[in-house]
Amino acid sequence: MKFFLDSAILSEIEQAYTAGICDGITMNPSLVKKAVDGLKAKGEKIDLERYIRRALKVAKGTPVSLEVTDTESAEAMVVQGKKLFKKFNPVAGNVYIKIPVNPSYDAAPGKDFEGIIAIRALRKAKIPVNCTLVFTPEQALAAAKAGANFVSPFAGRIDDMLRKEHFVPFSKEDYYPAKGLSKEGKVLEDNGVVSGIDLVGQIVKVFRQYGIKTEVLAASLRNARQVREAALVGADIATMPFSVFMELMRHRLTAEGMKKFAEDTPEEFRKLV
Repeated sequence: MKFFLDSAILSEIEQAYTAGICDGITMNPSLVKKAVDGLKAKGEKIDLERYIRRALKVAKGTPVSLEVTDTESAEAMVVQGKKLFKKFNPVAGNVYIKIPVNPSYDAAPGKDFEGIIAIRALRKAKIPVNCTLVFTPEQALAAAKAGANFVSPFAGRIDDMLRKEHFVPFSKEDYYPAKGLSKEGKVLEDNGVVSGIDLVGQIVKVFRQYGIKTEVLAASLRNARQVREAALVGADIATMPFSVFMELMRHRLTAEGMKKFAEDTPEEFRKLV
C-alpha cells in the first residue's frame, strides 16, 4: 500500500519525502493558503503559486492532487482543472486534479452528474483525476466508470457521522472499530456501511470483483490503526496527516527498548567507532 501525505505544509512534505516512505500528496486549497499566510507572517516573500511549485518539486515522481474550487458546473470544473494542469504539471509532471464525485449541495435537479461528467472530460484530455468526497461504493463505482485514476472514500468522516447521529461522544483522533459500534444491541450503520474502513473494504471488493484498475485511496484517516486496517482490507493508498505518519513509527516497547540499548552499550564499544 502506498502512503500519501495529506498536508500543505512544506516542512512536513520535506520530512516525509526525506524519510523515503511518502508516495504522494493530497492538498486542500484552504490549507495551502493557511501555510502561505503563515510564512508571510514570518517575513518570507512567497505566494500561492510559488509555494505549490516548491511542493511539486519536492514530490517529483509521485502524484500531487490539486483541487478545483469552481464547482458550479462540470464545464467550470473542467476549465479550471485544465488550467491547473497546464500551469502546474510542467513543474514536475505529477499533477492530478481533484474532482468531487457530486458537487451538488442543494439537491438541485440535474446537477448530480456534474462531477462524473467532469471526470470523463478531464480523462479524455489525458489529465489524471482523483475523485474525492466518496461516501458509498456506488459513488466510487460511478467515478471509476467515468475513468477516475483514484477514488477517495473519506473513512474518518463516515465514523464521525455515525457517532454524531447516534450521540456517541468522541474526539476526531479516537479509534472507530472497523466492524462498527453497537448501541442498544444494534450496529450503527449508514445504508449498510458500518464504518469508514468498512466503506473502503466494500469499494475494494467491488473493484476486485470486476477487475477495475482505479486505485482506492483511503482518505480522512485519523490514526495509525486505521491505516493498518485500510491496508488489511486492500486499499491501494492511504492518505494521512503528518501526525499519523509519525504515529506509524511509534510503540512504547520500541521506546523502552531503545532506552535500554542506550543504557547497556559498553563504553569500550562506543570507542570502536
